[in-house]
Amino acid sequence: MPGVPPMRPDARRVTGSYLQPLLDAAQARGVDPAALACAAGLPATALERLPDSLGAADYVRLLGAGAELADDPHFGLHVGERVKLGTYSVYGLILLSCRDFGQAFQQTLRYEQLAHDLGRSVLHLDGQQAHYEWVSNYPEGSRHLVESVFAGIRTFSTWLAGAALPAPQLGFTHAQAADGAEYERIFGTLPRFGAPVNAAGFDAQLLGWPVPNADVGLYPVLQQHAEQLLRERSRRDDGVVAQVHAAIIRNLAHDRVRLASIAEELKLSPRTLQRKLSEAGASFQQVLDQARYALATDYLRQGSLSLVDIAFLLGYQEQSAFSHAFKEWSGVNPGAWRDSGHLRL
Repeated sequence: MPGVPPMRPDARRVTGSYLQPLLDAAQARGVDPAALACAAGLPATALERLPDSLGAADYVRLLGAGAELADDPHFGLHVGERVKLGTYSVYGLILLSCRDFGQAFQQTLRYEQLAHDLGRSVLHLDGQQAHYEWVSNYPEGSRHLVESVFAGIRTFSTWLAGAALPAPQLGFTHAQAADGAEYERIFGTLPRFGAPVNAAGFDAQLLGWPVPNADVGLYPVLQQHAEQLLRERSRRDDGVVAQVHAAIIRNLAHDRVRLASIAEELKLSPRTLQRKLSEAGASFQQVLDQARYALATDYLRQGSLSLVDIAFLLGYQEQSAFSHAFKEWSGVNPGAWRDSGHLRL
C-alpha cells in the first residue's frame, strides 16, 4: 500500500543449541525434521543439520508446528524437559560456575540473550518473597513458548540444585488448554492460568541455596568470555543498540542516561525506543549495564582514579551502588577486581 513503510526484518535469533530440545521432543514423537521444517514454512532441508542460529520467529513457528504434528497438547512442556547444560551454551556454563542460585539468577538477567532473543527475565524481591517474571518478545506466539521456557528453567534448576525444588507459585497469561496432570508432574503444582504476567513466585531464601557442583574457579574466565560475546554482538549491530550504546557513553558522566533522555537524544519516543530495542533482542537496562561494565573495567585499570571517581563517571550517586552493580556483573567487588592484577599504571 502506498505510504506504508516496509516492515523491518526481525533480527532476533536463537542459538542452534537452544533449538536442539525442540528437535529432540519432535523426533521422540515421530515428527522428522523435514516435516517439521515444512510445516513451519522453512525449506525441507533447513533442519538437516543443526544450524548455528535460527530466526527467533522461525523458532516460535516450529514450536507451534511441532505441537500440531505431534498432536501433543503439552509439547512446550516436553521441549523444556529436554533442556541440558549445553542448551544455554556459554550462559549455561556460567550458571554451573555460580556459587548459589541468587548469583545464577543475576547471570540469567545479563546473559540470557546469548542463548536466545525470545524474551527477557526479570527478578523482583518483595521481603521474603522472590518474583521471577519472563517477558516474551512474541506474546502473539503459542502458549508452548512460555511453557517451554518455564519447564526448561524448572528442569535445569533441579539439575543445578541436585535435589527436588519446592513448587513455585506459578502463573501463565494464557488460558488452560490441556489437562493439569503434566503441569503438576513437572512443576509440582497447577499454574494459575489467565494471570496478569508469566511468573513464578518462591521463597527468597531459595536464592541462598548453593549450587552443589559449582566450579566457582571457572567463573571469572567464563564471565570474561561472555562479556566478549556481548561486545561482539553489540559491534555487529549497527542499528539501534549501537546508537543507544554510544548515546549512553556520551551522557553517563552527566547523569543523563535514563530511557526518556536517551530517546529524546535519538529523536524517538521512549515507547518507540523500547520497541526497537526489543526487536533487536535487547533492553535499555541491558545496554546500559554493558556500557557501564565496559567503562568500569577500563577505569579500574587506571590507578589514578578512585572508586568514588569511577562511580561518578558511570553516573552513580553513591560508590556503594556502583560496587553492588559491579559485583553482580563480575562476581567480585571493584576493589578486589583491581587488586587481582588488572591495574594499568
